[in-house]
Amino acid sequence: MRRRCALLATASAVVALAAGGGCGLRSGSPMTDDVRPGTVGRGEPLEGADLTVTSKAFTESLVLGAIMGIAFEAAGAEVLDRTGIQGSIGAREAVRTGDADAMYEYTGTAWITYLGHSEPITDPRRQWEAVRDADTKEGLAWLAPAALNNTYALAMNRSNFEKYGTRTLSDVTALAKSDPGAVTLCVEAEFANRADGLPGVRKTYGLDLPAGNVTQMDAGIVYTQASKGSCTYGEVYTTDGRITSMDLVVMEDDKKFFPNYNAAPMVNSETYERHPEIAEVLAPITKKLDNDVARKLNAKVDVDGEDPHQVALDWLVEEGFVVEED
Repeated sequence: MRRRCALLATASAVVALAAGGGCGLRSGSPMTDDVRPGTVGRGEPLEGADLTVTSKAFTESLVLGAIMGIAFEAAGAEVLDRTGIQGSIGAREAVRTGDADAMYEYTGTAWITYLGHSEPITDPRRQWEAVRDADTKEGLAWLAPAALNNTYALAMNRSNFEKYGTRTLSDVTALAKSDPGAVTLCVEAEFANRADGLPGVRKTYGLDLPAGNVTQMDAGIVYTQASKGSCTYGEVYTTDGRITSMDLVVMEDDKKFFPNYNAAPMVNSETYERHPEIAEVLAPITKKLDNDVARKLNAKVDVDGEDPHQVALDWLVEEGFVVEED
């Protein structure tokens, strides 16, 4: 879910992105929402600012990008919408080089994918602090993170939950030992092979499964098969709207193995120096974002077919953060 298109990892690709080629960094359109301050943006502290917001191309990132842009509008800024950049590196480079001013990014993505660390930091606050400190020299300012943590998990349907009663990954391991045939997994190929996926779960939890109990498939099919009970557990992303719509039960990562992917505003440092008010505008919104909110908003797009920008606007109005003009 965090990466819907291939990461562009070569130096030449990064240069092209910084020059404005590739992922559409020169495209964009003004945001024209007719909004005024609610509980955020009072006094319009960003009046006179011209800000460009960006995001990656998957649902959650699009919604978060719209949330950020609408909040800036309510605070008085003129906002250019460049959300929906293909590829994680493209969106980051847009902010780093000043082609865009800000976006919501994920701490784990920054720590592992951009900064090149192989070992995540298990404490979410310390993970964010490490990213914040490391990215200072990259010209990026990280603001306070949300509780929203879009990481991996295993989930099962309600019927299997009532049958087996597992609540944690340690419980899943215990079930695999007591009833080996009961634990079958549906996972993506990437999750099946990467160190912070199934191999790491096996090692951390001692989860010993025969190869025949693990089936690899596309992400969308995983949710369907887990919902049907065709596999006992499916690999999911913790903020995916289908968890709620399909009534899946998420297993707690009780040993804190999976990396933290907390969303946080990432702002171009020069922009932040010019407009430090960005922090006060975004802080209460970011504080409200958690996994339950994310699942609800994501489901409106992925399940109900609503437009991500409209979903963002409706939520901001519903929460009283902004007021929509009549």
